[in-house]
Amino acid sequence: MRTYKEDQGRLARMFAFWGLVFVILYGCTFLHSQLVQHVTSLRPAIADLVIPVVGIAVSGAFLISATAFVVLAVWLLRWQAKPAIADILIDTESELRKSTWPTFTNVVNSTIVVVSFVLVLMGFLALVDWFLTAFFARLLGLGGS
Repeated sequence: MRTYKEDQGRLARMFAFWGLVFVILYGCTFLHSQLVQHVTSLRPAIADLVIPVVGIAVSGAFLISATAFVVLAVWLLRWQAKPAIADILIDTESELRKSTWPTFTNVVNSTIVVVSFVLVLMGFLALVDWFLTAFFARLLGLGGS
């Protein structure tokens, strides 16, 4: 099966696809846990079948959630192959390639500045909090001296 402009926007398509596949996987595992919790007839394993590597019992809940995962993943693959969606992802990747990305040294230096500022701000706010607590405790006569 050939896709629309398959040699363009490969990274954007791949990241979009796998990111959404993980969202679908999360939804299907949640569906599986809800089916196991709330529908007692879907809990027991079918003919004591177990998937060897992961050790998951093949139950009605598993079959429903696995089928939903496969159907949604195939739908996602076909949806991403539409020319309008593919063009959006191709344009996204070309714009990302035009951007200027910071070097590792710039990222480290910026991170040090941000963390230092947050620590100084934390100390200042803790000092102001302590001062205001002591001031109002003394003002209201709650202080010990």
